[in-house]
Amino acid sequence: MSLRPLFPLLATALLAGCAGSAIRPATAPEGARADVAILETTDVHSNVLSYDYFKAKDDPSVGYERTATLIRRARAEFPNSFLFDSGDTIQGTVLADYQALVSPVGCGEELAIYQAMDALGYDGGTAGNHEFNYGLPFLSQVTGTPMEIGGKRTPRCAGPHYPLVLANVFDAQSGEPVFKPWTMVDRTIEAYTSDGSRIQVPLKVAIIGFTPPPILKWDQRNLQGKVTVSGVVEAARRYLPQIQAQHPDLVVAILHGGLDTHPYTSQMENGGWYLAGVPGIDVLLMGHSHTEFPGPHYAGMADVDAVRGFVRGKPAVMGGFFGKDLGVIKLALARSGGRWVVDRADTHSEARPICPKKNACVPADPAIAPLVAKVHAAAVAYVGTPIGQSTVRLTSYFADEGDMTALAVVNAAQRDYVERELPKLHPELAGVPVLAAAAAFRTGFGGPEDYTDVAPGPLTLRSAADLYFYPNTLAAVKIDGAGLKAWLEKSAERFNRIDPARTGQQPLVNARMPGFNFDQIQGDLAYVIDVARPAGRRIVSLSYRGKPVLPGQSFIVATNNYRASGGGNFPGLDGSNTVLASQDGVREIVAAWLKRTGTLERAALPSNAWRFAPLKARGPLTFTAASGKQAIATADGVKGITQLRDHGDGTATYAIDLAR
Repeated sequence: MSLRPLFPLLATALLAGCAGSAIRPATAPEGARADVAILETTDVHSNVLSYDYFKAKDDPSVGYERTATLIRRARAEFPNSFLFDSGDTIQGTVLADYQALVSPVGCGEELAIYQAMDALGYDGGTAGNHEFNYGLPFLSQVTGTPMEIGGKRTPRCAGPHYPLVLANVFDAQSGEPVFKPWTMVDRTIEAYTSDGSRIQVPLKVAIIGFTPPPILKWDQRNLQGKVTVSGVVEAARRYLPQIQAQHPDLVVAILHGGLDTHPYTSQMENGGWYLAGVPGIDVLLMGHSHTEFPGPHYAGMADVDAVRGFVRGKPAVMGGFFGKDLGVIKLALARSGGRWVVDRADTHSEARPICPKKNACVPADPAIAPLVAKVHAAAVAYVGTPIGQSTVRLTSYFADEGDMTALAVVNAAQRDYVERELPKLHPELAGVPVLAAAAAFRTGFGGPEDYTDVAPGPLTLRSAADLYFYPNTLAAVKIDGAGLKAWLEKSAERFNRIDPARTGQQPLVNARMPGFNFDQIQGDLAYVIDVARPAGRRIVSLSYRGKPVLPGQSFIVATNNYRASGGGNFPGLDGSNTVLASQDGVREIVAAWLKRTGTLERAALPSNAWRFAPLKARGPLTFTAASGKQAIATADGVKGITQLRDHGDGTATYAIDLAR
């Protein structure tokens, strides 16, 4: 039965005034019960508004301003509620880059995303991996968290009006955590005695935060020698005794990570399954995986209830990404043995979408847009800066199937940069062939609009941002032919293994391999991917300038700092073979190359480097992409693609015929 107050407005008023009230809350008696909602946002990635900066138009399918509406609705439904954020908050849009790189906020200014979140009033949050992308000085400044950086203490600047906790990142010199590892949130809630009487009682909620341990690899340039990182389980065990000594009623773990049941290591990226098993943790909030929990993605995972939202018996939630969802855990608490315990039978989780149906999104909270109007307008004006012209349509709709138009620009710019800059640092490497690796960052994961699509005509900085989504810097690594093949084999895991004898449909793309890990390497290189072969044995032909690549042959590969330092767990890439670590961003390098090019013709782009091996399958090989785009594939020379079924939501099922 529901235990919500009969008079929610009165209850809300009582709760709001309890901090200054002379009436002390009573200790909850045995048998008392209370409903408490734990609300979560995660991976908002600075999508403050429902706006697509790449396409210069409104996009109601994303945006914190709509999540804010869900938050207000949930609070009306659950007067006893707490609101937390699981990280990847300050990076991810043109607006974020503008405030970090183009027109950096001052010490007394608050980031737009934090202004929006403060309008809702959070109880706490943690830092995700992308919080570190702009470096520790910027992170220290915008979070209002003084840190020891290079032996100097940073000042306290304007930050969010809620505590950020992080238990597994430490200053490399002092060993002290760079953020407060945990904190206590005290609240007076309304509960009910066994006879139905309403009472106000205290509730102490401890929060402890965790970020993915691989940040040391992913942001090596920003973090190496400055911080150390521990595994999430180790950090939890380190601080839980301190927390328990304060006798909290609930311990909420705020993890920027998802679920992985592989054997635990201290470097595990998604350690939520193991964190849930640590005694003393009562509730798990997750993120990083850009999906929803509970949800079908986790169906069948051991000790996971992907319908009601439990991980190893602990209530858990993951609220999507880009402001698309609000995570809600409805906790039913019962007083037993002098403490609050979770009544699991009456507890459940859900990810509430801002768009429960196509073209049926909740309205934006009107309080948010005015807060960021000025900086939003400045960011829009900035990305409209002209940088050239193009006669080619540059898209990623069929990047997985061999259309490299968008990637070719990135690879051309990266290769040009390294060929010019590397000899200045390493003249002994001047004769080593230079290749370039790029992945399509926007391949439809976020919906039918989540593709790169730069139309022929004027090019602006917006075009460069569309072509290169992340604020990575450029790096170059020295590898041999064997390492090059291993790199391509890892990339080819983007595809499922195809059985030619199977009569039914077979999905071509491996959804568990992110599109941003499908590196496509160009530069007088040619290779063939055979999807009928097992992973690790799919590159059946690999040549440079028409000659087979030899295992010991030397190459320089231009890539980004994430990949060069080990991001994606590619074999042989761990930062040790980096020969160029530029301070210049890849996006800026792409923009500069386009500006020098003037008018981009197809002839200026490197030719496609790879193709599928011919394969005659008895059933169709299918994939999902934006609907109605078949003509683009044809125009770009990607043959054998047919749209089979329009889903009515902007996406469609396609088939590709590899028997050619």
